[in-house]
Amino acid sequence: MNDGAPHDDGPHRAAPRGGAPDGAPLLSVRDLRVTLRGRGRSTVPAVRGLSFDVHPGEVVALVGESGAGKSLTARAVLGLAPYGAAVTGSVLLGGRELVGAPPSVLRSVRGRRMSLVPQDALTVLSPVHTVGGQIARAVRSVRGTGRAQTWQRAVDALDRVGIPDAARRAHAYPHEFSGGMRQRAVVAMATVNRPDVVFADEPTTALDPVMQARVLELLCGLREETGTAVVLITHDLGVVGGHADRVVVVYAGRHVESGPVDRVLTDPRAPYTAGLLAALPPRDAADRRLPAIAGAPPSPGSLPGGCSFAPRCPLAEARCRADEPAPVVAGEPGRLVSCHRWRDLPDPASSLFAVAP
Repeated sequence: MNDGAPHDDGPHRAAPRGGAPDGAPLLSVRDLRVTLRGRGRSTVPAVRGLSFDVHPGEVVALVGESGAGKSLTARAVLGLAPYGAAVTGSVLLGGRELVGAPPSVLRSVRGRRMSLVPQDALTVLSPVHTVGGQIARAVRSVRGTGRAQTWQRAVDALDRVGIPDAARRAHAYPHEFSGGMRQRAVVAMATVNRPDVVFADEPTTALDPVMQARVLELLCGLREETGTAVVLITHDLGVVGGHADRVVVVYAGRHVESGPVDRVLTDPRAPYTAGLLAALPPRDAADRRLPAIAGAPPSPGSLPGGCSFAPRCPLAEARCRADEPAPVVAGEPGRLVSCHRWRDLPDPASSLFAVAP
């Protein structure tokens, strides 16, 4: 385990894709809770006891519907939770605790060891500075390189994400880039210093399918080059199946299911996961009606008792509505599920959400 020594820019050993990670995790999140301010003196529990590990060179996907707390989890880990939010639990990066760490420590970690690709590039790029200048500033914030070398690193980063004529376009301002180009520029900024962990929050927003594939290959390919780990936040289970090693399914700020991606996507153990998979359109969908999970996710400010998914779950019974399930090992190593009735799922589990003829 890293003992907090200065960041090493040399190559790291990448975990084999699809296999069980070896050794201690690079990032360990335990019982993470983020409570937001509500109206008056009320509080809103937005992330409720989420735990997961990320190993060097691993791609971990956080999956769930909008409002599940995925983006907030990433920001809390990076020390970027909204003003007034209370963050508790533990976030260990290379053995160093970040929850409650001074702002100076968090600033030294962001960009150098962990970075974020946010959903909306317009909230990241300054309109009054050139794109290349902003990426160069990110380089200078963690490296003592000269001006010419710093600028060249910025140009190279833009070129890697597919910005045409990168040397010239680096002098352009964000408003001179299309939406897709701005998103790629943000990916370039987040990866230019080759951090240990990149949180990619819907990183392919506003990109066409070809560029989506290129950006994902760039992000996930960093592990082969430098051992960079990626936490991929997405709604697209196709992206998860094609790029992730492990997946963590989240609902209403809580863990639902986690494990190796090939096992979770082919043999889900939680009804919520089965519902997400059932709603995927098959290749021969044509005009057929697709299954759907009834209802909508609960508001963090008005959560139901017991299991938060119980009001929408076809298998819910009295104990589901009374007691919130804790994560348990689901029949095989590396599989965790937070469900009282995971043993009662039909085969296939997606049949729970079959469309009535």
